[in-house]
Amino acid sequence: MEYQAKELFAAHGVPVLPGETVADADAARAAAERIGKQVVVKAQVKTGGRGKAGGVKLAATPAEAREKAEAILGLDIKGHVVHKVLVTEASDIAAEYYVSFLLDRANRSYLAMASAEGGMDIEQLAVERPDALAKVPVDAVKGVDEAKAREIVEQAKIPADVADQAVQILVSLWKTFVEEEATLVEVNPLARTPEGKLYALDGKVTLDGNAEFRHEEVFTRYADPVSEDDLEGRAKAKDLNYVKLDGQVGIIGNGAGLVMSTLDVVAYAGEKHGGVKPANFLDIGGGASAEVMANGLDIILNDPDVRSVFVNVFGGITACDAVANGIVQALQILGDEANKPLVVRLDGNNVEEGRRILEEANHPLVTLVDTMDGAADKAAELANGA
Repeated sequence: MEYQAKELFAAHGVPVLPGETVADADAARAAAERIGKQVVVKAQVKTGGRGKAGGVKLAATPAEAREKAEAILGLDIKGHVVHKVLVTEASDIAAEYYVSFLLDRANRSYLAMASAEGGMDIEQLAVERPDALAKVPVDAVKGVDEAKAREIVEQAKIPADVADQAVQILVSLWKTFVEEEATLVEVNPLARTPEGKLYALDGKVTLDGNAEFRHEEVFTRYADPVSEDDLEGRAKAKDLNYVKLDGQVGIIGNGAGLVMSTLDVVAYAGEKHGGVKPANFLDIGGGASAEVMANGLDIILNDPDVRSVFVNVFGGITACDAVANGIVQALQILGDEANKPLVVRLDGNNVEEGRRILEEANHPLVTLVDTMDGAADKAAELANGA
């Protein structure tokens, strides 16, 4: 979360403004009183678009900070329920910049990205005005010293009068990236005050889970026990590989490649049915037992945006008849909680037997379709007409 990212930044020398993270409105008021200045109350959830969703509010007084916190706590932002808010000192902003380091998987290297035009969606900037976003490869052995940081600052066209500050911040940000074993560190915006000071006003950090055994203290400290109230947290607790998306067709598949293909096919089919889109990525892996299927369906059906579900399974080690039995038993386990139409496409090992099981079960919510394209079209149609 943002406050956790800022704690890591501060520990490595990246300048941040003072603030406190609290879980109730009265504590927000007390935090604002301690800060003693105008504050910003910010929802702490692991997703973007907080401001547009009403999760970021300016408060001139402690009483107003309490009022804003009360409005934000409990808010649902893209499937993430707000349980904490960051009360932080407000800042006058003269300009906004963008800086980040990330793992560039496509080129098997590290990449620095920076721009003198921060504060907006960086993906949008990269598409609309790619020349405004500097992309500088970083050698994994040499890393980022002052000379490399200055190269990044110059390519990003960050003004010369704050270039020295930006260089030091990039060096510290790289230190955060390496020492915490992250795959992403991002500051957006890196804000410039009217007095010419630079501060990280927001931050994102993704830590490499494979390195958890070397950073147990950090992972333990930043574990989020209340995340199980959120869809992604609940899925993680059930060992499901789930990512929430902004769509209406729930997706369940076995194998990441198949699920990715399913997302594309549903998005294409949705263009003919009111523009509906995939609502999630959910890979149940090689096993499709009744319990695993029930867990997957339970997560997806609890997403209020979902209007239909597309179950797309290729039978391999787990044969299609076992998958079909899993679907039937999962619907029995869920009972009345299963209340949205399911489109099922089976192929592969024992496919005929799997289809026979589903046809004999004749569940009113289940539509069996032979092809992937046909099933995607049907799921999109149902989502559009629901």
